[in-house]
Amino acid sequence: MRVITRLKHYLLTSWPVRKGTAETDPASAYDIWALSYDNQPDNLMLALDDELFSGFVNEIDLKEATVADVGCGTGRHWNEIIAKGPKDLFGFDISEGMLQVLQKKFPQAKTFLLHDNHLTGLANNTCDLVVSTLALAHIEDIRQALEEWCRVLKRGGVILITDYHPEALAKGAKRTFRHQDKLIAVRNHVHSIKTVRRLARQLDLEVLHFTERRIDDSVRSYYQKQNALPVFERFKDMPIIYGIFLKKTDASV
Repeated sequence: MRVITRLKHYLLTSWPVRKGTAETDPASAYDIWALSYDNQPDNLMLALDDELFSGFVNEIDLKEATVADVGCGTGRHWNEIIAKGPKDLFGFDISEGMLQVLQKKFPQAKTFLLHDNHLTGLANNTCDLVVSTLALAHIEDIRQALEEWCRVLKRGGVILITDYHPEALAKGAKRTFRHQDKLIAVRNHVHSIKTVRRLARQLDLEVLHFTERRIDDSVRSYYQKQNALPVFERFKDMPIIYGIFLKKTDASV
């Protein structure tokens, strides 16, 4: 088995995907991926996302807070959120399949199928935290999404975003998985960090913290375990994930 092919079993981003590979819309792709999504040992992207998410969420007091998780998927971060004692936790996703898996893990979960970025059932200025992990690039109109997130967010509330780095996506990296021996690539949109920051300013969102992770020696072991060091060397220093922490200021609409 070729090194690149082996990597596809544990990296959500594959390097490279054959030119011309058709992309599947996110809702359909994640419906297919749902049952196997939580079974990805040694997945570098999920590990880095966990690290960024934990670093951000540990800075927030969520006792009696209201939290909206947009692109919640199977609820990977829900145990960590619930442990901090929120009053309400709402999950929104475009994939019925992912929500069904989440509902089995958290039977009392309040979940909603996401349509046109609208956070159904949430009134203005009601959330203390809006979370979106590894989902923003799946959204074509991120201004519309951010405006909706601001609508439900209280003044002083925060938005926590992690996502695949646009520099990697722009250079051809794709989110892929295998199903019945078929490689499925999930459709993404490239939203530069500059664009995200510009929209944040326009919506009076203050950037509290920004971080990005690159393929460097700290993640070398993931490649080494897969006998994939040539791939590590090929993409070393490539940024692959970022996190941004935004606060709704008093000037926000």
